[in-house]
Amino acid sequence: MTVSPINTSRVQLAIAQASSTTGVDFDYLMGQAKLESGFNASARSGTSSASGLYQFIESSWLGIVKKHGAEHGMGWAADSIGQTASGRFTVAPGARQAILNLRNDPAAASLMAAEHASDNKDAIEGSLGRAATGTDLYMAHFLGIGGATKFLSARDRNPDASAAALFPSAARSNRSVFYASNGSPRSLEQVYQRFASKLGAAADSVEETRNANLTFAAQALNMGDATVVTGNNESAADALSWAQGKLEGATNSVLRPTPDTARLAYMMLSRMGN
Repeated sequence: MTVSPINTSRVQLAIAQASSTTGVDFDYLMGQAKLESGFNASARSGTSSASGLYQFIESSWLGIVKKHGAEHGMGWAADSIGQTASGRFTVAPGARQAILNLRNDPAAASLMAAEHASDNKDAIEGSLGRAATGTDLYMAHFLGIGGATKFLSARDRNPDASAAALFPSAARSNRSVFYASNGSPRSLEQVYQRFASKLGAAADSVEETRNANLTFAAQALNMGDATVVTGNNESAADALSWAQGKLEGATNSVLRPTPDTARLAYMMLSRMGN
């Protein structure tokens, strides 16, 4: 399914707002959305219950909404979700489908993905005693935090071990991840590096989009007294100079200060929406 430029802009705006609200890196959230769904908020998996921009399966979505929904205006959904002693989530009659449908709302999906990433970062670093990488966070999204810590710990001990043997259920649902095209099982290291490569490619695409939007801003300089509305009523030249400086000094950390991230995202998206 092809995603229209208008819908892509709406998705990018939702991700920018989620990044600003939670402090989770805009580029990471963009890369994850591109890898998971190609920015298609209505994407559905053919092999699992995964749906939406970030392809949350039903149980993971109910868990993250239960934990963080009330913080972001979804208190009705959080209050409708219960949890049994065994950890299974239950939903009040009539509310289940409405809550699951939120996965296809870019704003709700982006906020919950950001909160999920932040929670997973804390859990991974606490378990492994090191800083979490973007690939680590993606493994947590893909396998759940328990599966991710199991995967990452096993990879540290024996990177050549078969990933499918350790995660047979996930391998059945995601054969192309756990097996090569010739049918041979991939190792833990091969699966990890496969995701690292895909995230890197997604990040490169995000960088291309960012540079394209800066080009749009630069073109606006040739349109007379164009003004980029940034909150300070700066000229396009001053705003572009500020943005270029921030981009050149950006780091690859998973969490960044939010005001500049939000401002950069707004400048890119406002031009795309013209």
